[in-house]
Amino acid sequence: MDRLTAEKRIEELTRQIERHNRLYYVEDRPEITDQEYDQLMRELQELEQAFPDLARPDSPTQRVGGEPLPYFEKVVHKTPMLSLGNAFSEAELRDFDRRVRQAVGSQPVRYVCELKIDGLAISLRYENGLFVQGATRGDGTTGEDITQNLRTIRSIPLRLEKPLTLEVRGEAYMPKAAFEKLNREREERGEPLFANPRNSAAGSLRQLDPKVAASRQLDTFIYAIGELQDVSVESHSEGLALLESLGFKVNPERRVFSDIEEVIKFIDGWREKRPTLPYEIDGMVVKVDSYAQQQELGFTAKSPRWAIAYKFPAEEAVTVLEGIEVSVGRTGAVTPTAILKPVSLAGTTVKRATLHNEDIIREKGLMIGDHVVVKKAGDIIPEIVAVLPERRTGDEKPFVMPSHCPECGSELVRLEDEVALRCINPMCPALIREGIIHFVSRAAMNIDGLGEKVVAQLFNQGIIRSVADLYYLHEQRDVLLGMERMGEKSVDNLLAAIEASKENSLERLLFGLGIRLVGAKAARVLAEHFGEMDAIMRASEEELTQIPEIGPKMAASLVNYFRQPQAQAVIERLKAAGVNMSYKGVRVESGQDLPFAGKTVVLTGTLSRMTRQEAQEAIVRLGGKVSGSVSKKTDLVIAGEKAGSKLEKAASLGIEVMDEEGFMAILEGSGVLHS
Repeated sequence: MDRLTAEKRIEELTRQIERHNRLYYVEDRPEITDQEYDQLMRELQELEQAFPDLARPDSPTQRVGGEPLPYFEKVVHKTPMLSLGNAFSEAELRDFDRRVRQAVGSQPVRYVCELKIDGLAISLRYENGLFVQGATRGDGTTGEDITQNLRTIRSIPLRLEKPLTLEVRGEAYMPKAAFEKLNREREERGEPLFANPRNSAAGSLRQLDPKVAASRQLDTFIYAIGELQDVSVESHSEGLALLESLGFKVNPERRVFSDIEEVIKFIDGWREKRPTLPYEIDGMVVKVDSYAQQQELGFTAKSPRWAIAYKFPAEEAVTVLEGIEVSVGRTGAVTPTAILKPVSLAGTTVKRATLHNEDIIREKGLMIGDHVVVKKAGDIIPEIVAVLPERRTGDEKPFVMPSHCPECGSELVRLEDEVALRCINPMCPALIREGIIHFVSRAAMNIDGLGEKVVAQLFNQGIIRSVADLYYLHEQRDVLLGMERMGEKSVDNLLAAIEASKENSLERLLFGLGIRLVGAKAARVLAEHFGEMDAIMRASEEELTQIPEIGPKMAASLVNYFRQPQAQAVIERLKAAGVNMSYKGVRVESGQDLPFAGKTVVLTGTLSRMTRQEAQEAIVRLGGKVSGSVSKKTDLVIAGEKAGSKLEKAASLGIEVMDEEGFMAILEGSGVLHS
């Protein structure tokens, strides 16, 4: 076959196979047999082998999985992937409806109700119709690039029906049948079983070898548009219809209602039907349909005000309390944990449950050997909700909290106004170890490869004794290579991640130090206000409490922390290792005029000098509110290169438009450009 004929046949086969993929995996109405499908695939593979330069990025042969990756790259979401607020009762749904109607006034409201798929949230990006990147949700702002693994899921189109540029959100999940098959195979091989389909899906998509993901029979439902160019969509239901027309798999079990009582009735119907589905759901999602109303309602810091997730009541089970263990956290708090006779609950095997503190044990009247009722709070964290004293035999034994730290032997104390017992020995191994685990966590310094087990191993072997020691591990590369499961590639990746973390902005370091009462938000406020670590260390309690968000207790905690010689020594070693001690975010000086104060601003197109996320942060710091769509309530549109339909709509509505040069001039004049 000559090259021109091969090129035409590859095009034809690609179209045919993708059509049959959609019919089989998305629409559930196959037209050909598996054997006929395999013949088409084999022919395409042979042609691509004969003419490798003709192999296309959207070829169906790409779904089998490529070469293993050394690690996952980070992806910053252009529009944050926020989590939803939860409702656990009909009253909370009605309260949500009341808030929505109060905000939009006399306008009619429609709600879209959808099943809440129990899987892994994903983001898919397409350019000119081609799938170019897929990522996990991560912390909502930054996820992981799992493009190769997502390519193996056959319900994800590699090429859209139209050459659009857009980003969509959805849920990757493992069907119940695939989960059962996977666990049967693992059992036959003597491997540990997966706990539930959700964990299986997440674990499959975070495999560095895409061939493993390809073997797991994962599926998807796409449920939202994150960003869309050159096409105008006015509502969520219209957006879902567009997604279907482009070739995405959208859940068919959705309805649109204009009354909250109809919504509640629809949800009630799914309580009974839930077990009949071929996939797991853990609730229902209710969204305001109109995009204009969504924009009007806006967001809180964590979730949209125009959507809510109704969580089904947690499943309960009865088991035996076999013991209570205590552990010491990074702040010294001693926390009891219930050890349970294993019991199946909401698709998982539960062996432990949280008890929070000694007062909970006393209030519930718990004794070792009791029969107890266990449920999953929000279908996630197991907890003991009741004791069954009528089942006692007389062999049960009371539990007494220890008087001394189980890790270092120091006497435990109960601080004023606190329930928890604490170890206040600053040299307690548990405090140091747990503090290092917190320091490397995603919300703090975000050092990949330093999980709890690795930190514990390094600590127990005396390789690290403080967070500063992490930045001198390159001097002990040979020691690292001698550790369990630490090959050359793992060690090199770990050292590279530690080196990269040196560039983090000050607020991550400040939060990572684990100063009592200083959370992530307070750390950002302090970093932005003072700019440098030295300035924070020098600040008095009076100076600190001048900041509105910093109260007297937090101020005292900060001053006491930085007064300690051990803390000062750690920071000096971090400085010497080259760890950044400055705030890299956007800063606004006190009393400065805010050029975007009270304005709703829409970004469109591509900015050459900063990312979309950086631009959004800058607008917010200068008093503005960022919206994803243009409406009559939009005050300003900032247009970068290749601005599309949003720019056209702004022109038609007579809304002010600013180019990138003008935007940068405002940022420079206000002193809020990123360093």
